[in-house]
Amino acid sequence: MKFKPLSAAILCTISANSIFAAPIWQDFSITGLYGTDYQLIAKEDKQTTVTFEYASKHKYGDFFIFADRTHNDVNGDQTYFEASPRLSLGAVTGKELKFGPVKDVLLATTWEAGSNMDNFLYGIGFDFDVPYFQYAKLNLYKVNNDTKADDYQMTLTYAIPFKIGSESFLADAFLDWSTVEKGSASEMNWTSQYKWNVGQHISPDTRLYVGVEHSVWNNKYNIKGKDENNLSALVKYHF
Repeated sequence: MKFKPLSAAILCTISANSIFAAPIWQDFSITGLYGTDYQLIAKEDKQTTVTFEYASKHKYGDFFIFADRTHNDVNGDQTYFEASPRLSLGAVTGKELKFGPVKDVLLATTWEAGSNMDNFLYGIGFDFDVPYFQYAKLNLYKVNNDTKADDYQMTLTYAIPFKIGSESFLADAFLDWSTVEKGSASEMNWTSQYKWNVGQHISPDTRLYVGVEHSVWNNKYNIKGKDENNLSALVKYHF
């Protein structure tokens, strides 16, 4: 019996919280995206995506999970998710693993799952202390792929909050880069969001963002020559 991706994502969230105990902080958000210029679907087809995200910080590490529910006229409805628990080596050993801009070293893992695929990533992660950044993280993975040759991946994530006058903005992004392996091209996906918090005009604590998501995806899904440069409208609400 196979779990559906969304059910497995929920189960993974519960398991991670049990392992790491009560969170120091946690955040849950829902994002709506709309775009038209995607590779591997017909150019004229419109695609909508609803993304559910959960992030938490714990005594011995952190946890992040998201699930994308996409719809377009070619492939219909599809669900994809990633769950990424990380274990802080500094917290486990009781020693500060700081050097240069690095403020912690972690064991990093990720489970990627979708239609007919399950990939497992494991490696080492670094948290950085960078001026003006809300966070900056780098994970280096060995990837056990389900449907292609195993490879290596680098994942960088960051967020930069800033203000223009009294208005609050956030620029955040992830960058995935994978190595060349037999039958697969090297893949690079840099997806960034640029958002204005209109929620501050509702109440000081409301985080309701509007903006755009920009995706630059070279050799999408490791297919050589399938390059995507897409701009999508975005609405995001944090609970």
